[in-house]
Formats: sequence, C-alpha cells, structure tokens
Amino acid sequence: MGTWSAPSAIERELYEAKTAGNWAAYFDVLARTPLYVAQSRARSDAHPDSVFFHATPDRMLVVHTAGMLPAPTPETVYESRSLRWFAKVWAGDDPAFLAVNPGSPAEAYLTTTPADLARWRTHAEAAPHYGLPEGKVHALFTGGPLHGPVAHGLAVGGHLAVTNGEFWNSLAYHGSGYQYERRRVAKSWSITDRPDWLSALETLLECGMVSPVWEYALRVRRALASDFAGPVDIEHWRHAAEAALRRGAERAAEPQLTPDGVTVAQPRPVAEVEGEIAGVKRLIGRITRYEQRFRADGLLPEDGWVRSVEGWDIGRASQMARWGVGCRYGTVAEAEKAVLRAGESARDTYRSWAEFSAGYVLGRCLHFDEEEFGTWYTTALAAHLALTTDPASPWLNIPWKQAVSPGPP
Repeated sequence: MGTWSAPSAIERELYEAKTAGNWAAYFDVLARTPLYVAQSRARSDAHPDSVFFHATPDRMLVVHTAGMLPAPTPETVYESRSLRWFAKVWAGDDPAFLAVNPGSPAEAYLTTTPADLARWRTHAEAAPHYGLPEGKVHALFTGGPLHGPVAHGLAVGGHLAVTNGEFWNSLAYHGSGYQYERRRVAKSWSITDRPDWLSALETLLECGMVSPVWEYALRVRRALASDFAGPVDIEHWRHAAEAALRRGAERAAEPQLTPDGVTVAQPRPVAEVEGEIAGVKRLIGRITRYEQRFRADGLLPEDGWVRSVEGWDIGRASQMARWGVGCRYGTVAEAEKAVLRAGESARDTYRSWAEFSAGYVLGRCLHFDEEEFGTWYTTALAAHLALTTDPASPWLNIPWKQAVSPGPP
C-alpha cells in the first residue's frame, strides 16, 4: 500500500480486493459495511427520517466507509445506509456514479445502471452480517489514539464498544449516523439536547448512577478485608453491614448541637431500619452468587472479589462522551476531557483492567440481570473475554497505570 495505512480493517479489505482486481470481493465488503452520506445538519434536523443525495458537478454521490469519515463539524453530519438500501432507493434521475472513499487508495467509482443495482442486491443478500461483528475488538489503525492517556480513557469504555461492534478508539465519533445516535440516547437515556447530555455525562463521571446501597455493601467488605488482611466470610460481612447500619440509625436519632442550638432528631421507624438491614443482607447474598459465577467463567480469579461497582458508571461515561459527539451535543475536545477523567477515575478505584471489568459487569448485572444470567450477563462476559484475550485488545497493550513524565530537575 506504499506509504498509505488503511484506517481500519474495512478499508484494508477494500484496497486488497481492488488491487487484486477482485471486484466481487470488493462488493462483498461494501455489502456488509455501512456507507455514510454527508448531510446538512440543519436539513437533517428538519427532516430526521430522510437522506438527501447531493451530487458533485460530475454526477457522483460520495460515500465514505467508517474509517474514512472526516472529523465531526457542527454544520455537517453523516447518515449511514447499506448497499442494499442504495440499490432499493436509487432512481433514474439520481447521480450516475457512487463514489466510494474518493481520493484514497481504496476508492471506487461505481456505475448505477439497473444491472449494477441488481448486482448490489445480490451481494447484499449474500452478506453474512452487516456492520462490524459484535462481541469482537475493533480499532482504528489511524485516526484514533492507540496509546497514552486518551487511549486509556477510551479503552475504559471497551465493554460497550465490543458489545455494540464499534471502534473502541474512535474519539471523533460518528457511530451509526447522526439521527441514529440521537434516537439511541433519547430512547435509552432520555437525552434530547446538550444540557441533558452534559448532565448525564457529569453524573456518570461522578459515579452518581450506581446504587449507593451496592457501593455501601462492597465498601463494608473492603474495610473488613483491609482490617483482617484476607478473605471475608459472608456471615461476617452481613453482620458487619448490619452493625454499621444500626449504629448509623442510632446516631441519626441523637440530638445534634448546632450554631442555632440543640436540634432534636427524629428517630427512623424501626420497620424502615429493619427493612434496610434485610435488604442489604439479601444484596450481599446476591453479590456472592454473582462472584461465584464470575470465578467459574473466568471473570474473576479463584480467590477474587469485586472491589466496587463504580466501573459501570465509569465505563458508560467514556462511551457517553463519544455519543455526545455523534449527536453533536458536544465537541471532540469536550469528549477528550471526559474520557481522560474516566480513565483517571478508573485508575483511582481499581488496580487492573481485570478488576475494573469485574466491577463493570457486576454493576450491569445488579441493575439489569435479576440473577437470570441472561444476555445482560453473557454479552458482558463475551466482551470481557475478548478484551482480555485478543492480542489487539487495548487492555493487553495499554498499561493500567500510565507512566508519568518526570518534572524538571
């Protein structure tokens, strides 16, 4: 390829097929690859369900594959569509050529006669999948950081990137297209504008979405493990959690001396305190059962346990930063600051990628899984295994603790 480095596996496959003169293989790659069309953001906002074709003076419609997309700008957005979709909607008065990645070594200028459209449909029907395969590690070889603090912060979001079949290191993020990304965060997060996004991002970065009850239970065990320098028996853990809750309820009922005088406290109802204690004991049992399964499946070592579930918020914060760029609710610079914070927060809480991953998965399971060990668990487990075994994984190539440059002598 001379001095050119393909930005991703997609463009590399296109280049190799083109160089070999194997146009059937070239179309096979196109058939399973989202093709992105530039749109005016103002027009897309006015017509969110439409994609407009803007031909060049020489009657070409330009499309890009994911690795060739320009950096996001406020005025221009991109929508992705499949080759099958283009074959279905192309009309006689549409552009005469489909220009794929023009100006790059992987470029192609495709004619759009009825016979060509039929050929596109044939390849689309034979495609084994559409988009990057889910459950695998995908990276930008150029155009995304592979090492350093920003890459570390992006890799903290690796679980979702692997699960969703996305480039883990795409900071200048387009996702599956502007309107798709907006619909996704609106449906899953009720985010419909920039203030919503900023609020959700900050809450995640502050680990404010994970349940404080989960974190309380794990914090009690961390304290016991530190005090006794070893494993903590479940009954000891439950007893310590109950004792701490009772002490807290007793202190809350004591009169408090303030600058305004003595404030008479209102004791908490006994039933409320007992219910809280019973709930925490049940939670401890639930965490223990998840950890047993984690050990059996290789998510934890034989004697391992989860330190904190804050990783679930931290990992989602890394992804939320990128989603904001795709939705144009935030800039690439804002996303970079957020992923740096996510990386720093993860390093402050955990001691390794494996510890972080276990905390992320436990948080996800406690929220969604209901001890069913269904897809909420199995997809997270698959992402963990991919990220801890794939030689190209950032978790195997980026040190958990980032080297700090020495200061001036």
